[in-house]
Amino acid sequence: MSTAATADVRLARDARPSLARLTRVELRKMVDTRSGFWLLLAVAALMLLVVVVVQIAGNEHDRILSEVLSATVQTAAVLLPVVGVLLVTAEWGQRTALVSFALVPERLRVILAKVLAGLSLALVAYVVALALAAISVAVAPSGADDTWTLPLSLIGQDALYMVLAMLMGIAFGAAFLSSAPAIVLYFGLPIAIGALGSISAISGTMDWIETGALAPLTEEIVGGKDWAQVLTATLLWTVLPLAIGLWRIRRNEVK
Repeated sequence: MSTAATADVRLARDARPSLARLTRVELRKMVDTRSGFWLLLAVAALMLLVVVVVQIAGNEHDRILSEVLSATVQTAAVLLPVVGVLLVTAEWGQRTALVSFALVPERLRVILAKVLAGLSLALVAYVVALALAAISVAVAPSGADDTWTLPLSLIGQDALYMVLAMLMGIAFGAAFLSSAPAIVLYFGLPIAIGALGSISAISGTMDWIETGALAPLTEEIVGGKDWAQVLTATLLWTVLPLAIGLWRIRRNEVK
């Protein structure tokens, strides 16, 4: 083999992996592990269960497409972010960070790939939720006039809700770098903050910072104040922990 050919082979071998390839790797990580596989299976099973229960026990209004989709999306958004938590914390919990960051020294590229993989999974889950809702309404249509009415704005809001839920899971995983505290606090902190909303003196303030501010995204076409509350809740529950996580990941010594 000529010197030039050898150099070309070495350059191809040593070239850093593209962001698309890293994203595919992170997607594989979410489904290849036992925890990831069973979590995704549980999400799919819960979405199917909710669709069946709504069709059996729901009233005429509950069985229109927009309501069935809302129930399915909110159900998926409960467990799906846990996959995002594990996607980040597994690098430290299973001690694979040394391998990952040795192969890709730019740590932020690895985290960006995880975010893109999480967003891809969230959108796939949303498409599945939309398909299940549409099939259920087609099989057992409601008698309401707006059975198939689904405004484009509401479709976008439902997708955004799913994406924000996944991003919150990734952010908590990055902030704590350990599965147990990240998962416990992911579920526990919003409940604790939401409980404070029952105090009348601060209930108005809580509306701007609790995760419940995201719920209207799946229920109705939101307006200016609702969008502002979604923004503040996203900054507090997603942007802030993600920023803390990026700072920790850049500074932490990998062992």
